[in-house]
Amino acid sequence: MKLFADTWSYLLDGSSWSGPGGLLARLVEQLLLTVTALGLAMAIGLPIALWLGHLGRGGFLAINISNVGRAIPTFAILAVLVTADWPGSDTLGPYGRAGLATLIALGVFALPPLITNAYIAMREVPPDIVQAADGMGMSGWQRFRKVELPLALPLVMSGIRLALVQVWATATIAALVAGPGLGRIITEGFARDRYSQGIAGAVVVAAVALVLELLAALVQRALDPVPRGSSRDRDEEESVLPSTLSEATEAVGR
Repeated sequence: MKLFADTWSYLLDGSSWSGPGGLLARLVEQLLLTVTALGLAMAIGLPIALWLGHLGRGGFLAINISNVGRAIPTFAILAVLVTADWPGSDTLGPYGRAGLATLIALGVFALPPLITNAYIAMREVPPDIVQAADGMGMSGWQRFRKVELPLALPLVMSGIRLALVQVWATATIAALVAGPGLGRIITEGFARDRYSQGIAGAVVVAAVALVLELLAALVQRALDPVPRGSSRDRDEEESVLPSTLSEATEAVGR
C-alpha cells in the first residue's frame, strides 16, 4: 500500500511534472514520436493499401509483407538500426538520440494494422454500389474518391486508431537507447530503486493511451458516412443495400 501511496504522491507533486526531465516534457516528447511515426507509416502504407484494394489485386502480398513487422519485435528492429552505419544513434532534433532509428522502428510497427484494415475496407465496399458507379460512367479515380473511399473510411480509421494506441505504448522503448519519452521516467525510476517514479510513468502512459483511444473512437464515428441510431435502425440499414448510385452517394454524404 505504501508503494501506491508514494506513486500517487509522485503524480501529485508539481515538481514531478516540471523541468526538461519532468513528466510533462517526457509526455510531449513521446507524443511527438508517436504522431511522427504514425504519420510516416500512414503516408507510406495507406496509399498503397487503398489503391490495391481499389484494384482488387496484390492485397495478399501487401498484407503478408506488412505482417513481417508484426512478427519481428520492435526493439530488435531498433537495435539493428542503432548499431548500423545508418541511421545509427545520431541525435535528430526534438526526437533525441537515435531519433531516426526510433521513428523507423515505430513506423514499421504501425504498418500492419494500417495496411490490413485499409485493404479490407476497400474490398468490403458493396459490389452493387461499385457496379452502379461504373454504370454511371465514373472513371476509376472518381469511383475511388466519391464512392469507395468514403464508405471505407470508418474501417480505415479503425486501423489508424489501433496503430495509434500501439505506437504510443511502444514508444517507451526509445528510453532503451537513451532516447526521449516517458520510458526515461520508467527506466530511471526502476534503475534507481525509485519504484514509485517508474510506476507513475507507466500510469501516465496507460492514462494517455485511454485518452487517445477515446479521441480516435470519436473521430472514427464522425467519419462514418452512415448514421448510427438504435439497434433496430442499424438492422434496417444493414438489410437494405443501395441499388443505385444516387442512393449510394446520398449514404456517403455527397
